[in-house]
Parts: sequence; C-alpha cells; structure tokens
Amino acid sequence: QVQLVESGGGLVQAGDSLRLSCAASGHPVNEYAMGWFRRAPGKERQFVAAIAWSGSATNYADSVKGRFAISRDNAKATVYLQMNSLKPEDTAVYYCALRWGLNIASGPSQYDVWGQGSQVTVSS
Repeated sequence: QVQLVESGGGLVQAGDSLRLSCAASGHPVNEYAMGWFRRAPGKERQFVAAIAWSGSATNYADSVKGRFAISRDNAKATVYLQMNSLKPEDTAVYYCALRWGLNIASGPSQYDVWGQGSQVTVSS
C-alpha cells in the first residue's frame, strides 16, 4: 500500500522560501501524477500545483504562479514544492496527493492517496 510522507514545513517570515518534499513509500510500480493542495484555517482545501508522471506537464493555481515550482524525481519517488516569496496568505497545512495515471488534475476527488499534511506558517 502506497503512503505519502511530507516534510519541510515550518515557520518563516514573509518573503522567505521553503521547500516541501513528499516521498511515496510502498514502491509504487505504476505511473502516477502528483499534486499539492493546501487548507487554510476556516477554508476549504485548495489546489496549489500538479505535475504529470513525465514531469513535462505542470499546472498551478493563479495565486502561486511565478512563486511556487513543482518538480519530481521518479527514481526517488519524491515530489517537491519550492515556495518562494512567501506571503502570510500562504499560511496553511499543505498536503501532497497521488493520482494513478499519466495526467494531472486539479480536483481533490481526482486523487487516490493523500499525505498527512505539513504546516507552513508565514509571519508578516
């Protein structure tokens, strides 16, 4: 059974950078897309970014375009979210998610496996 383990969250100041990592354990053998979502206090889960199995296709929420970058290393079964120029409104619990297949998606219901979440707090 595949499990996702996130790391790299923390408390930073506005303008700082953080990199989240998400490692897939359980030796997934089939192709899968990966996504990042976040949930701020009192708000619904929000799509952040996604990347296809090949890495050639990515998608970002408008709120993070130009500041965040998603990447993956299939040999390590790990996906990354590089977050630059962080803002207080980026404060949330960040979740990685796995979707079996080649293509990316932005809806939470389209993902099959979820990580436990990693807190990111950006102070002003």
